[in-house]
Amino acid sequence: MGPRLGIFTFNYKNYPANRNDVDLPRDFYPSQSVITDEQWQNIIDYYTAVSPDSLPSQKRKTPIKEVLSLFSVATPVFQYVDPTTCLVKIDTSITPHQLWISDILKKSLFRFDNQLNLIDSLQTTGPMVDMSIEQKKITACDIGILNPTNAKFGSVQTIARNSNNNIRLETILFGKLQRPVQIVQADLNNDGKSDFLVCEFGYMTGALSWYQNLGGNKFERHIIRELPGAIKAYITDYNHDGLPDLWVLFAQGEEGIFLFTNKGNGQFDQEEVLRFPPSYGSTYFEFDDFNKDGYPDILYTCGDNGDYSRVLKPYHGVYIFLNDKTNHFKQKYFFPINGCYKAIARDFDGDGDLDIATIAFFADFAHQPEEGFVFLENKGDFNFMPFSIPEAKTGRWFTMDVADLDGDGKPDIILGNCSFGPTLERSTYDWKKGPLFMVLKNTGNKHKLKNE
Repeated sequence: MGPRLGIFTFNYKNYPANRNDVDLPRDFYPSQSVITDEQWQNIIDYYTAVSPDSLPSQKRKTPIKEVLSLFSVATPVFQYVDPTTCLVKIDTSITPHQLWISDILKKSLFRFDNQLNLIDSLQTTGPMVDMSIEQKKITACDIGILNPTNAKFGSVQTIARNSNNNIRLETILFGKLQRPVQIVQADLNNDGKSDFLVCEFGYMTGALSWYQNLGGNKFERHIIRELPGAIKAYITDYNHDGLPDLWVLFAQGEEGIFLFTNKGNGQFDQEEVLRFPPSYGSTYFEFDDFNKDGYPDILYTCGDNGDYSRVLKPYHGVYIFLNDKTNHFKQKYFFPINGCYKAIARDFDGDGDLDIATIAFFADFAHQPEEGFVFLENKGDFNFMPFSIPEAKTGRWFTMDVADLDGDGKPDIILGNCSFGPTLERSTYDWKKGPLFMVLKNTGNKHKLKNE
């Protein structure tokens, strides 16, 4: 906080700052203090007085059971050392379906068939963290550098797939992006050409921006919100005026879900839908109709715990916010999971309601390694029973996708293992020896509890 106010040294203590970062604007930090020493001391005294010495422990009514007959576990025969998976993607654009995997350290894309046999691989310019897949062309998002940086090394590029199903890197559509984590294609200005919405997560700087398609693989950048942390976006015409609107989750300092209403001509109005404290570490959200009233509710996760306050946080986990039918949302459900990174809702067991699959990159590995993957089975009336699998301990699950991999009509789950990264206490399992990815094949064999 001090450097943001122009205070870099106080009471003989130097505050950490990035003043020499050439990728930051020259005016990022004030040239001189904007408050007095007395005012700054008052702020320090306030935080010292009201901040708790420790956080309360996690409160979970139902323990996680390590049994889940709904899925069978499969891993690739493909031998891999030190997996750092940053993307898993089920490709349903071709039949039989295939699976894409991206690795951070090796900067490679791997393609597997639905039997988990390696088909081929492709050297990439950097870690691919998002992909839009069509039958003959794939658009990929290269984050540039995964670790926090203000540098602009990210890009959006195309991967061609020819008639023989071979792949190759084709064109860099545009680059100089600040750690982009998601790309969404849509005609944002209704000119008949497909534009790109880009979540430039960044670090101390970043932006939500859209790239206008000028034709001939040329794009013009337009900034919608010039703040870091954009991590997940959806495009939908929520007010039915014929213009695509944006729902975006921001992490970092000013965390929340924002609605950007399209006013035409590339202009958007901003409305804060949900706001979260910056300590939450927002990671993901999606729209799902949990109460079947025809209005989309919000499934949200928080659990990024790799920053300054690296302690277990009882408010990390999975949340459901119900839509009041006017796009105002109120919390209805919470299940605590330390370091929760993603949750996907589907009717996995075929009983007509939505279950939830979750992963946690910052789980309590020393005491609750089963938190790494938790399946919340919907029992009705927002009562979810938590399950896991023994194999969840063998990897540190950084990414997840859900789709029908084997073509049997049931949704399967893919987990990506990233064995590196900051953590509180390490697991007794060696994630480096774990699989590159794990497939949970949906068997349809629903687990029954003894009292059911």
